[in-house]
Amino acid sequence: MEIVIHPHAEAASITAAALVAGLMWEHPSCVLGLATGSTPIPLYRELVRLHREEGLDFSSATTFNLDEYVGLPPEHPQSYHAFMQEHLFRHVNLAPERVHLPNGLARDIPAECDRYEKAIRAAGGVDLQILGIGTEGHIGFNEKSSSLASRTRIKTLTAQTRSDNARFFGAVAEVPLHVITMGVGTIMEARQVVLLAFGGNKAEAVAAAVEGPITAMNPASILQMHPRATLLLDEGAASKLAHAEYYRWVYAHKPAWQRFGRRTPGA
Repeated sequence: MEIVIHPHAEAASITAAALVAGLMWEHPSCVLGLATGSTPIPLYRELVRLHREEGLDFSSATTFNLDEYVGLPPEHPQSYHAFMQEHLFRHVNLAPERVHLPNGLARDIPAECDRYEKAIRAAGGVDLQILGIGTEGHIGFNEKSSSLASRTRIKTLTAQTRSDNARFFGAVAEVPLHVITMGVGTIMEARQVVLLAFGGNKAEAVAAAVEGPITAMNPASILQMHPRATLLLDEGAASKLAHAEYYRWVYAHKPAWQRFGRRTPGA
């Protein structure tokens, strides 16, 4: 697990975009795992800029989103289908047939979850998975106590998560109770994971995930076992890390060839 602390969320998001763009320049047919919520919005904004101003090409890429609410149609303004259209898909040249999100209206939810797992495998697996982290340590919608070997499935949201998401809906009562989410085991099969965390309200969850024990009570802690997990934090999210200065020292002294950046065609 690599911990990189930035002065603010925008700087961390630009680094995340550099990692995604670097992969796309080198492997145009890569498979990206995408997250929703307020945290990745600056990342998507930077990817759109790179597409418009520097020619970042999405036409051969494939995407799989982490999750979707059960019961919301794709056109609902708070569905993750709508979120992705607003913040990324309609601004870049992704092929619609290469875009994948769980179907929250499926009549047979277990069958839909199985279909989604098979689609990820058929695409060759996720090359780079973008994650956020919930205030209780969830990744995707894998709430605390989720199996660390879990696959795509339906989950019941906790009261805390529904409260956290109420700002998007207007009231807690309007937040759906259930979601389809990639499982922790599914996420861990991605070849690279980039987790973004911003703000002091994420500090306890981040500290527990990075420096605490691996436990289902903080699902993000399993990333300690991932061979290529990078956490990009702002100062607020890093504020409760006991070894923050060590992480800063390590990143500042990386050899030049290990530093984050993106390669452009011909570079």
